Amino acid sequence: MNTDTLVLKDQFPGLAGDWHYLDTAATAQKPFAVIEATVRAMGEDYATVHRGVYARSAEMTLAFEAARRRVGAFMNAHEDEIVFTSGATESMNLVAQTWGLANLKAGDRVLLSMLEHHSNIVPWQLLREKVGLEIDVCPLTDDGRIDLDAAERMLTPAHKLVAFAHVSNVLGSVLDVAHAARLAHAVGAKLLVDGCQAAPRLALDMAAFDCDFYAFSAHKLYGPTGIGVLWARKDILDAMPPWQGGGSMIDRVTFEKTTFAPPPQRFEAGTPMIVEAIGMAAAMDWLDDIGLARAERHERELAGLLRAELRKRNDVTLFGPEDSLGIISFALDGVHPHDLGTILDEEGVAIRAGHHCAQPLMEHLGVPATARASFGLYSDDHDIEALLKGIERTRRIFG
Repeated sequence: MNTDTLVLKDQFPGLAGDWHYLDTAATAQKPFAVIEATVRAMGEDYATVHRGVYARSAEMTLAFEAARRRVGAFMNAHEDEIVFTSGATESMNLVAQTWGLANLKAGDRVLLSMLEHHSNIVPWQLLREKVGLEIDVCPLTDDGRIDLDAAERMLTPAHKLVAFAHVSNVLGSVLDVAHAARLAHAVGAKLLVDGCQAAPRLALDMAAFDCDFYAFSAHKLYGPTGIGVLWARKDILDAMPPWQGGGSMIDRVTFEKTTFAPPPQRFEAGTPMIVEAIGMAAAMDWLDDIGLARAERHERELAGLLRAELRKRNDVTLFGPEDSLGIISFALDGVHPHDLGTILDEEGVAIRAGHHCAQPLMEHLGVPATARASFGLYSDDHDIEALLKGIERTRRIFG
C-alpha cells in the first residue's frame, strides 16, 4: 500500500475501522477539511447572504460569492457563468426547462448516448412531451465508449443539442469533450456535458473543452450533498429565461410586472445553499492541494489492478474499456449483483449493485444489473484485496 494513501485515508472519519468503501462513484467520503468548513459556516460564521446589512451577513455574502469564484477557477471559467443548483440533476433539468423550452420546437432533434445516466435522459423526454422534439441515441464502441464516429454520421442540422457524459458512471469510459464539441458545433448544435464522474478525477477546462453547458454535483468530489453546478456560456445564460420565481432572482417586482436579475442570480431563486457552497469550495481547495493529476493516476492504477485480478477468473464478465477511469463494473456468473453486494457487506466491503440509474445501458449490455467498484483518493490495494476475498467467499456460497 502506498504510504501517502494511508495518510489520506486518515483524513476521512467516515472510513474509520476496517471498512472498504468502493462506492465513490455514488458519493465520495468527506475529508476533515470539508467537514470543518461546513461546521464553521453553519455555526460561528452563519448568517444569510445578499440581504442583511449587518456585518456577519456581509461577511457571509463575501464568503458565498468567493465560493462561486472558487468554482470558476476550478473549471477555468468566469464566476458569472457559474449557477449554483441542488446538483447535476437539477442543472440538466434547468437547461431543459429554460434553454430547451425557449429554443427547441417540434422536429428538432437531441442526440444522447447509450451510456447516459437517467438524469441526462428523462429531462429530454419530459421536454419531448411538451414541444415534440425527437431523441436519437448514439451507439457505443465495442469497449464501451461513446462512438464519436457514429455521432458524426448521425448529426444533421436538425440536431440542436448533443448531451453526453464526460465519464460513464458504469463503464468508466472517458469522452473526448473537445472532439464532441467540434462535431456538435459543425451542425449548429450545442453540447451539454454531464461531468459528475469527471469533476473529481480530471482537470476541467471550459475554454479547452469548448462545450456550451457543463454540470456536476459537489458530493461526488468530496464536498457536501445538496449543491451542484451548472456552467454555461455567458451569452447563453443571458438569453435564458428564469426557471423558478422567488427572492434573489428578481430586479423589481410589482403586481403588474416583474423584471429579473442578470445571471447567475436569475437562476437562483430563494435562499441559496450557503453552507453547501462554502463546503464545495473547501472540497475544491482540498482536491487541488492533492492534485487532480494525482487523482487520475491513482484511480486509473487501481482500476487497472482490479481489472487484471478479475480477468484471472473464468466466472467474471468485465464491462468497459481497459483504461477505465476509477470505475469497474462486472458480473459474477450465477450470482445476482444484489446477492454479491450483501455478502461483500458482511466482509466489510461496500460496492454498488444495480442498474446505476442507467437502465438503457444495462439492456444494451444484456444484464439486469452489474456490480460496481469505484475508487477515490483514499482507496488502496487493501480495498481490492478485501473485495477479491469477498468474491471468493461468494463463489463458495453459491457453488
